[in-house]
Amino acid sequence: MRAGFPDFRLGSVLATSFTGTLSERYGNAVERIPTPHRLVDWLAVNGLAVDSCTAAQLDLARELRESIHLAATAAAIQDALPPSAVQAINDRSAEGRAAAILTPEGKREWRLGSGSPVEDALGVIAADAISIIAGERDGRLALCASPTCQAVFFDTSQSRTRKWCDMNTCGNRQKKARFNANQRRHSSPAE
Repeated sequence: MRAGFPDFRLGSVLATSFTGTLSERYGNAVERIPTPHRLVDWLAVNGLAVDSCTAAQLDLARELRESIHLAATAAAIQDALPPSAVQAINDRSAEGRAAAILTPEGKREWRLGSGSPVEDALGVIAADAISIIAGERDGRLALCASPTCQAVFFDTSQSRTRKWCDMNTCGNRQKKARFNANQRRHSSPAE
C-alpha cells in the first residue's frame, strides 16, 4: 500500500466495497482513490490486479462508483433507479471482457484481458453491482445509519437488520456518541 493515503474499507461484496472508496459522503468526505495508482492498489487488494491506470480510466472508475452508489441507494429505499446510473453501470459491464477462472484450490479468480485490464476490472465490478441491485443474491441493500456516512452496503446478516456499513468505524462512532451523550445527561454537577 502507498503511504500517505487513507486505508481502504474492505467488505465482502465487491460493488459496495467499491462505493466505499468515497466515504463520509455527507460529512467530511474521504476519497480513497485520489490517484490512478491508488485505484491500481484497490483493484489489486480485491483480486483484480492491473499494472497501471490512466487518469481517464480513474474518471471512468469514479463515474461507475457514483452510478453504483446512486442505483444501489435507490434500490435500498425502493425508489426508481436513475436512468443515467443504470446506463453507466450497463456500459461498464458491457465493455468488460474478464473471465472467471476456477483455481485448483476451488476458488474463483478473474482473468483480465491484456488490451484493457482496467476496463475489464470495472466490468467485473459493474456485473457484481447488477447482481445485487437486481436482487439475485441472498441479502438486502441498506444504507448506513450514520448521518454523515449513509453508505450503501449489502446486508447478509441472518435478520437483515444491520444498521452500519462497518461496525469498526460508523457503528463504533455512533455508539461512542450515544454513550457520551448518556454520560453527560446522567452526570450531575458536583455540589
